[in-house]
Amino acid sequence: MPTESATTYYGLPMLKESVWTADIPLYYYCGGAAGAAMTLGAALQLAHRRGNRKEMRRLSASCHWIGIIGSTAGAAFLIHDLGRPARFLYMLRVFRPTSPMSMGAWILAGAAPSAIATGLFINRRGVAGTIGEFSGYVAGLFGAALAGYTGVLVSNTVLPIWREAGRWLPALFIGSAATTAASLLDLFYEVEAARRVTRVFGTAGRVAEIVAARKVERLASATPEVGKPFHSGAPSTLWKAAGVLTVASLILALAPSKSGRSQRAAGLLGAAGSLGLRFAIHYLGNASARDPRAAIRQQRSGMREDSEPAVVSEGALAESLLPR
Repeated sequence: MPTESATTYYGLPMLKESVWTADIPLYYYCGGAAGAAMTLGAALQLAHRRGNRKEMRRLSASCHWIGIIGSTAGAAFLIHDLGRPARFLYMLRVFRPTSPMSMGAWILAGAAPSAIATGLFINRRGVAGTIGEFSGYVAGLFGAALAGYTGVLVSNTVLPIWREAGRWLPALFIGSAATTAASLLDLFYEVEAARRVTRVFGTAGRVAEIVAARKVERLASATPEVGKPFHSGAPSTLWKAAGVLTVASLILALAPSKSGRSQRAAGLLGAAGSLGLRFAIHYLGNASARDPRAAIRQQRSGMREDSEPAVVSEGALAESLLPR
């Protein structure tokens, strides 16, 4: 039986750090913003079909253009990290619903073209307008998946810190994506009708991000060795700073002020907080991989939770290995 002390093999890490560069957190950020914006754009299409409000149509088109820019930039960061564009195409040779990475490649491959088609044809007359309407709804479906699949991808790693909190990571990524999309709209869109929409959408995203981040930290810290990166080191500082920026953005967004300056400040803080969160997730994972005690403690706590492991004596083990 293993002893209670979390011994290690000469202090060497059991897991390897990710080889990802800053391209991947930037991909998380751009892809999340694009996905949430496309989802909001599709919802606004339904709204303006009922109310026929010109400003909602313009805001919907702006959302889809954020989707175009974000999904294109995200794809560029991903391909740059892969090293060669052909490697992204190789990922499309397989369609495996049980693999978040395989599904993510297909989601990204569908999100960018549908967003581009929507941006080019939305709000036009005739056949072009019909194409734009239809592609907008398709982009909304791809956008919802794009905003959250990266959280599923991270939660399926073997890194102890994310294995403990994996159930809440997709919610964290979706909330952060909504915060980013609303913050970008706050920075560049000052029409009152649009501000009401982005305020509601952004508030929901910020609250979801704050709550999910708290749940992730609490679940990971249930085992002290696993949650250690949340409480010490540079990744911890980045994680806390991102949380402070998001909270400040929420306070400004809810403040009873009609000033465009206040709105832009809320947007700037929200966008910065979500960007810091994506980098914090990346560096917290690397810090968890470097700590061998985190992996050992997680495995042993899992053994205690599942069931009492069977004890096999040396004699029985030797007898089972003898040829029959």
